[in-house]
Amino acid sequence: WCCCITTSTMKSLSLFSWKPKESKAAASHSAPGWKLFGKIPLRDNPLKNSTTIQQEYESGPSPHPQPMRRKNLEFEPLSTTALILEDRPPNLPAKSEEESQRHRQEYSEMVAGAKRREMKEAQKKKRQMKERYRQEENIANSMVIWNTEILPNWESMRNTRRVRDLWWQGVPPSIRGKVWSLAIGNELNITPELYTIFLSRAKEKWKSFSETSSVNENEECGVSLADRESSLDLIKLDISRTFPSLYIFQKGGPYHDLLHSVLGAYTCYRPDVGYVQGMSFIAAVLILNLEEADAFIAFANLLNKPCQMAFFRVDHDLMLKYFAAFEVFFEENLPKLFQHFQNNSLTPDFYLIDWIFTLYSKSLPLDVACRVWDVFCRDGEEALFRTGLGILRLYQDVLLQMDFIHSAQFLSRLPENTPAHALFSCIANTQMISNNRRWNQVRNTYIYIFISGNESGNDAC
Repeated sequence: WCCCITTSTMKSLSLFSWKPKESKAAASHSAPGWKLFGKIPLRDNPLKNSTTIQQEYESGPSPHPQPMRRKNLEFEPLSTTALILEDRPPNLPAKSEEESQRHRQEYSEMVAGAKRREMKEAQKKKRQMKERYRQEENIANSMVIWNTEILPNWESMRNTRRVRDLWWQGVPPSIRGKVWSLAIGNELNITPELYTIFLSRAKEKWKSFSETSSVNENEECGVSLADRESSLDLIKLDISRTFPSLYIFQKGGPYHDLLHSVLGAYTCYRPDVGYVQGMSFIAAVLILNLEEADAFIAFANLLNKPCQMAFFRVDHDLMLKYFAAFEVFFEENLPKLFQHFQNNSLTPDFYLIDWIFTLYSKSLPLDVACRVWDVFCRDGEEALFRTGLGILRLYQDVLLQMDFIHSAQFLSRLPENTPAHALFSCIANTQMISNNRRWNQVRNTYIYIFISGNESGNDAC
């Protein structure tokens, strides 16, 4: 049941958008004794007049009806202004002048606050649109330079200061795949025909599993049945979780079969590596920017890089050396946060593994991740660890307030609205020099110690 207001009151306050129909029943609403708040029917009963209804109400079991939840209101107030500024009904104590003044002041403050919020939101949208137009203009201008000057003279221009500066600003999306392919290279000399061969083997493998063939037939590609079943299950599971918000890689999506083909062909091309969780994100980003065969070629060559091979082959000892090198620059750039992580026993493996496995394509917004890939293709593996330090710098103040559990959870699920401009500003302010040694030198020092230690251990045996 809802409270009822007389028709004359509704007209004077203009609380509701509908108008009552002129009828005899409407005229009877102003009958004496009709109460402002009471238990009355939502609609007039044509068999009862207002006097009868009032008598039934007064003869009820309780003069104070039990409050009930409002359900299915037939109208909604257009505004609460009248409830704030108008006087109370005659049967209630009148507002004092002080209370009326306070209500008017509170209402004015509410309106002013709403206007400020609207203006702030409008200014924010205006800035965003302005920044978007600026980026589009820069992309259009840079695309001309890339197409007419850089790409035709790739080998001679790729390492020039001008190209590196332009590269840092982000590669135009329309030529991003081409630039990535050139930067990654094709040291493995994979051809589209070779991809077709391995894709055919992968399809035969899938067919053999669906037909539950014998164990001998299931020894293709040089891996055991258990390993292959594991790879197939992982691929299916990971594809369903790859960029789920885009709805293009899931079953039935336009790129589902394409992603499945690239990953399946790779498991046949590199049975010693097989499929590792995280590969689907890398392959998906390449598929979004390259044709199928070119995406496979870039994918295979990218995973063949020393850093990626160490992680995807899960070489624990070598991964620890990368983490140790990372911590050198972590302490150099962010000593306060580094000490905080040390005190909480939060080591790089808790957050770096996922970042490196997916090249940040899972952790960052896709457009931001693509810019990280741009820099990665320019600077190599150093850019991956520099980006990690940039993220830590960006969220340093937040992380300093967190304990181990919350820090690990935060870094594994970064905010979805991570701003590109702020992140790349933090990356730019991260220095990859420690005691006059750059990343490669520090990393090689730890790897050399690791190799020397292994050789000493073998000699001792």
